[in-house]
Amino acid sequence: MLYITRRATFSAAHRLHNLKLSDKENKYIYGECNNPNGHGHNYVLEVTVRGNVPDKTGMVIDLKDLKKIITENIIEKVDHKYLNKDVDFMSDIIPTAENLVIQFWKILKKALLENNTELYELKLYETENNIVVYRGE
Repeated sequence: MLYITRRATFSAAHRLHNLKLSDKENKYIYGECNNPNGHGHNYVLEVTVRGNVPDKTGMVIDLKDLKKIITENIIEKVDHKYLNKDVDFMSDIIPTAENLVIQFWKILKKALLENNTELYELKLYETENNIVVYRGE
């Protein structure tokens, strides 16, 4: 079994806010991340797939194909967007890094399966120091 990772970047803004909680509770839980005007991050997404190396191609997946899948299914939908309002698949979901990576997984798993490739792991760097790792449902 071989593991291949492709890295992609995007910039996006969000506000961490739960409509079911009071403003006071939201401020307590999310602090500065609850700013009514939102705030932004320069995210880094690492997508790791796994598989056996076929003799015919010598590649688990063509990296051009992996880049295209990530770009079309994720990056084009979130880059330079306000995650709370501009991104359909984040509708009614608090756009924490944890929730983002779960939604990314659902989308990429399906897209990669259509390309006969198994998604193994996602890493989402919200900042240099804050990283979420997800290996599926």
